[in-house]
Parts: sequence; structure tokens; C-alpha cells
Amino acid sequence: MQDRFVHCIAQLPESLADNLVPLLNQDFAGHMDAQQVADLAKATQMHQDELLLALLPVAAALAKPPISEFYVGAIAKGASGDIYMGANLELDGEALFHSVHAEQSAISHAWLSGETGIEDIIVNASPCGHCRQFMNELVEGQAIRIHLPEQATQPLSHYLPYAFGPADLNIKTPLLSKQQHEFALESADPMIIEALDHLSLSYAPYSEGYAAVVLETRDGATFCGRYAENAAFNPSMLPMQMALSSMARHNRDFSEINRAVLIESSQGKISLVGATMDALHAVAAVELEHIMVDPV
Repeated sequence: MQDRFVHCIAQLPESLADNLVPLLNQDFAGHMDAQQVADLAKATQMHQDELLLALLPVAAALAKPPISEFYVGAIAKGASGDIYMGANLELDGEALFHSVHAEQSAISHAWLSGETGIEDIIVNASPCGHCRQFMNELVEGQAIRIHLPEQATQPLSHYLPYAFGPADLNIKTPLLSKQQHEFALESADPMIIEALDHLSLSYAPYSEGYAAVVLETRDGATFCGRYAENAAFNPSMLPMQMALSSMARHNRDFSEINRAVLIESSQGKISLVGATMDALHAVAAVELEHIMVDPV
């Protein structure tokens, strides 16, 4: 079991802890498939909603909050029945806009894993306005069920009435919808090819600033992020923050980064290069490779 889970395991009911420990191996990064969740519910005789709330300390153990020292865990349950954990991330000494909220981390985890719908969000503190707005960008966002400890489950519409979202700006394919954007680039570099794949899946309907980041560690592992825009603009999630959040979930230290690529559309109304460089230089002494590509 990974060291970061030792403290939280001690907080769990004994039957859950006993059945969970084998899953928390060195490869565990917050994902459980639907069968694993069902098996845990059966072994512990817990209703699934009760089980997911009980798992929140595990999600919170993924957090890196050097500024607030406030550990927040969240779990996104996908339409597939799989669950995706996320946690808050803060960059030490850097502006707070670089922070990733736990709900954003969990949702981006699901999106990067291929989910096309989120049915439930389980979180250990009431979602802030930023996160409510971010969730409202998703497919059927207002219907997502929010689960909080010792509170009745409510849809997002309860927490964000009179919402402003994609439909108000005539966007009919919200975040998590299947979509593919084509760009012209030929490369034999596997890392750039991977970045191009994520660029094509990024979500930027307001600025058309489609973008993706790939980070490579010294052992050759790669961690990716895609741009996820928001109708309210500020809750947009930058691809660098998404990639760093993925690294944190995988228990990798940012000092291991030895290469970083940002690829973005040449036709976007904005560029993410400045913000991306700021975040990268806050965590690693690596120069950013910046590639602009033309849409097809």
C-alpha cells in the first residue's frame, strides 16, 4: 500500500479498510471500475452511496495543498459506473488561479479516461461557486447528483439555480460530449503525436483556443492535460493544471519532469503559453516546447 494512504485507512470502517488495502497498490491513482465498486459494496454490505462517501478520505489523500493545508477529496461517478477520484492541488508560492479544485480534478480524471457523462459527484465539502459553474459545463450538468456527508443528495440545479451555461452561448455540445477537431501536423515524435491526440479532444468553444499539454518524466512516463473552457470563462481548466493534477494522482513528484510540450491552435483568440510557462517553471527547471498548429 502507498504511504500516502496509511493515515486515511485508519479512519475507515474495518471491513472497508481490509477490502480496500489490496487495491491501494503502487499503481493506484484513484480509478476503480464498476465491478470493483460493486465488489467493495458487497464485501462491506454498504449501499453504494454510503460506500462512496466512506471512500472520500482516500480521495483526499491524493491532495497537494501546500498553501491552504486543506485536503479536499472528490469522486466522480461516470455513466459507465466507474469512479474517478480527484483532489485539490496548489502550486507552492504561486498565484491562486493555478490551483485545481477537487471536483475539477475528479471530472478531468473521468474525461481523460474516456467518460462521456458524469452522473454523481461525491465531495467532502460543499462545492464552491467555481466548481458549481465548472460542473454546469458538463453534459446534463444541472442533473448531476451532489453527495455530501450528512446532507441530503441534491442535483446541481439545487446548488446553482438560474444557471448560466453553454446553452446560453449557443453551444450544443458541452464538455464531455464526443467531439474531434482536426489539425495539420506531421511528426514522428511520440510525445508530440500524443499531444496532438489530446489537442483534437480539447474543449474550447468560446475562444477556439484548443490546446493540450504533455509532460514526460525521466522514466519515460507521460501525463496529459486538455483545455476545458467554461461559459463563465474563469472556471476554465488549463491543460497544464490538468496534467499536473494527473501527476499528483499518480503520486509522481513534479521534479521528475524532464520535458514539457504545449500544443495549441494557431487560430484561437487566446494563447495559453504564458500561463503554461508560469505553472511549469513553478514546479520544474524545464523549458516549455510550444507548438502552434493549423486547423484542417
